[in-house]
Amino acid sequence: MSTKTATAPPPSADNSKQIPWIALALTPGLGPTRARRLVEFFGGVERVFQVSLTELEAAGLPAAAAQSIGTGKSLELAHEEVAKATGLDIQIVALEDADYPVRLKQIYDPPLVLYVRGNLEALSRPGIAVIGTRHPTPYGIGMAERLSCDLAGRGLVIFSGLARGVDSASHRGAVSAKGKTVAVFGTGVDIIYPRENSRLADQILSLGGALTSEFPLGTFAAPQNFPIRNRIISGMSFAVLVVEAAEYSGTRITARCALEQGRDVYAVPGNVTNKNSWGPNTLIKQGAHLVATWEDVWEELPADVQLALTPPAGSESQAGQTASLFEEPSLSPYEKKIYAVLKADEALHLDEIIEKLEAEISSSEIFAALFELELAGKVKQLPGKNFVRSM
Repeated sequence: MSTKTATAPPPSADNSKQIPWIALALTPGLGPTRARRLVEFFGGVERVFQVSLTELEAAGLPAAAAQSIGTGKSLELAHEEVAKATGLDIQIVALEDADYPVRLKQIYDPPLVLYVRGNLEALSRPGIAVIGTRHPTPYGIGMAERLSCDLAGRGLVIFSGLARGVDSASHRGAVSAKGKTVAVFGTGVDIIYPRENSRLADQILSLGGALTSEFPLGTFAAPQNFPIRNRIISGMSFAVLVVEAAEYSGTRITARCALEQGRDVYAVPGNVTNKNSWGPNTLIKQGAHLVATWEDVWEELPADVQLALTPPAGSESQAGQTASLFEEPSLSPYEKKIYAVLKADEALHLDEIIEKLEAEISSSEIFAALFELELAGKVKQLPGKNFVRSM
């Protein structure tokens, strides 16, 4: 058996088991599936780094991958990666580690390693993925926030991708309930993307949540990375909830991954005239569970999971309400008229509201009623004096 042309420094006791897996993950041209087959072929991950270059090439590895492993370059990269992670207080969990999320390990192509900032234990707790379009309607934002708030308040971890739109709304909902949420990155876990979510990421960490990624440190946003990471979002969850998604949305990839992984799929129905409703409405037609309130998810949970989830006190969503598709009572006559003309998925300008109701209500009465509806949390004012129903 030939010797290596380069040697890596000896691993420390703390990360000796992770080093070979990290080295495989950093090897060019070697994805998770091929890497696991390589480990099986040679009878163990350590064995991969003990065989000769000739044996690696005979195993069918691409030339670049065989050279990187055979010369010790992959091991060198792994030690450098561990040093960087340690300096940034980032944990690296390998596929064979006891802390690796069990549900994720069961999917077809689990990542070889996970980089984790924050509470590693949150990745293995019972949770649901809440996902959707990057360009949601006010209705979509409201439903994502309220459902995530209600579910996180009852102890479920909210998994999502920290992207703009529904993902961000889902994390915010969990944060508002002071619950735990996990953001799965399509970048290195040290790169917050989009940048405007830096504060949200800090809030996730401060409440015992986590940020995680399979991509090496320093990996910047690349379009191909985000569909790849979607299998992790669904893989760590027991179910996936789709709020809004257009026909050709990346959310469809996550929903398909969920089905392939044997996860339950839930969907919030939407206005059939809105393109963002195509995804959830189609999923419901195909058999996904229709979700109007958090109870629709909760009642599907296994009994042992329900018993294990003990919500903290005061974790109800704002004003003690829960997300719902249905109008709530106890409005004054004027408030009912205004509420009836407003929609959750389309903003209406103040002038349009006055024009629609001028024959029944004076403008001053409309102003007063809108103010009361806002105070009650039933109406939200958007920039430019536009109004929508709150969810």
